[in-house]
Amino acid sequence: MPLDDMDRRIIHATQSGLPLVQRPYEAVGAALGISGEQVRERLQAMLEEGLVRRIGAVPNHYRLGFTANGMSVWDVADDRVDQLGEQIGKLPFVSHCYRRPRRLPVWPYNLFAMLHGRSREEVEAQAQQVAALLGDACRAHDILYSTAILKKTGLRISES
Repeated sequence: MPLDDMDRRIIHATQSGLPLVQRPYEAVGAALGISGEQVRERLQAMLEEGLVRRIGAVPNHYRLGFTANGMSVWDVADDRVDQLGEQIGKLPFVSHCYRRPRRLPVWPYNLFAMLHGRSREEVEAQAQQVAALLGDACRAHDILYSTAILKKTGLRISES
């Protein structure tokens, strides 16, 4: 499905984020001369066609007070990593969790879970909860703490 003019206009209007108002799709639609429902339908069609992979919120954890953000990395038995990763991803202090290939012999970790806390001690306690959930399926782990805030951006499209 190629992008038509309205799809391009919707992407351009939302690429820096949805307006922070009670009815953001209606606000985007009003700016484009269409209804909020039409905005939602077109975004849904783009998702279904694979033109847009996802629509999600990207919180600024630092502004929310979570200054000790750590990517926890785990060496988990391959036959259990998917099932255990799903459980870890549902923990309230994990923003995202995913499987990655190992890079042996240097990097044995195959499961990553981003932990957010107000202190390193809080993140360490969260990692202990993850370790308890993984049990004997986990052979090793580490926590890589953020040292800089990286700008996260989504889809960008030119106006041409």
